[in-house]
Amino acid sequence: MDRVLAAAPEPQPRATPPHPPAGNSGPGPAGAPPLRPGHRPAARAAVLLLAVPAVVAACRALDTDAVTPVPQLLSFLPWLTVPAGLAVLLAAAARRRVLSFVAVTVLGTTAWASLPYVPDPVTLIAPPEARVRVLAANVEFGEATGALVATIRRERPTLVYVSECDRACGRTLTTTFAAELPHHASVAADGSAGSVLLSAHPLRDRRVVPATMGMPGATAVIAGRPVDLQLAHPMPPLPGQTGLWKEELGRIRDAVARPAEGPHRIVAGDFNASQDHAAFRRILDAGHLQDAARLAGESRTPTWPAEGPLPPSVQIDHVLVSDGFTVRAVRFLALAGSDHRAVLADLDLHDGR
Repeated sequence: MDRVLAAAPEPQPRATPPHPPAGNSGPGPAGAPPLRPGHRPAARAAVLLLAVPAVVAACRALDTDAVTPVPQLLSFLPWLTVPAGLAVLLAAAARRRVLSFVAVTVLGTTAWASLPYVPDPVTLIAPPEARVRVLAANVEFGEATGALVATIRRERPTLVYVSECDRACGRTLTTTFAAELPHHASVAADGSAGSVLLSAHPLRDRRVVPATMGMPGATAVIAGRPVDLQLAHPMPPLPGQTGLWKEELGRIRDAVARPAEGPHRIVAGDFNASQDHAAFRRILDAGHLQDAARLAGESRTPTWPAEGPLPPSVQIDHVLVSDGFTVRAVRFLALAGSDHRAVLADLDLHDGR
């Protein structure tokens, strides 16, 4: 009996599958490192931070304003580099290669679109035929009329584009500057619908671009040359009204696309759009215009909102010029009582040929 027991084989231990190392949640997707439990919050946070910048950057790259809330968010595109940058750090900390690649792509696209434009080189052959000082101001329902009067007296512009100039504002400006700026084209209306264009130069061919708020225009005669003037003030891209915003920006585009009497044109005002909006860039393309702030190296200087606890964050007030002008300087001026900073541009007029 003892010999039989001694000859019997000893029982072997049952094989058990290997366990993953402590703290590992198991294999991840093919080609990706496993996601540790401690990395999951970082990856989720990166995805959440990327959601808005990714959509806005894609629309910017595709040259579309899309629908609400994209038009509103495009106004603050440079600020979206902050969440996109944080997403890059979190994705790297979570060791997710695909997520890191997406985050870097979104950050790169956002940063590229946010870079200030480099002014195009300009070669001047002949001296200017005239110097023009343009002031574009939104006086917020006429509340900043007094501040604008003081600014005009101090800066002595030869062309003044005034948005949200109600009837009282219009009477004040045309009466106060009857000697310095005797010519004007206006839309007389209450509240934000009123606008006025003041000029030291004779005006003819007065006209109005149809819109909710006044957008008067005219042809000025400067140094014997016709200069097409157009005030811009489309509706803002409020939620539910982005269609109207695009339509009114489209009317400005159509107005500047029509041939003018001469090669010179100045379009200025509160565009309620920044350089990151496709509808604004189409105005530039249609009229062969350039933003004076860009030519002066100030394309990212914000003009709105100038009231409240935070500084202005987006440039929506512009002075656009045709190739017949060169830009000497652009400044941005505070107006007490207005939520916009005014734009003051010093221009040289050339023969435009």
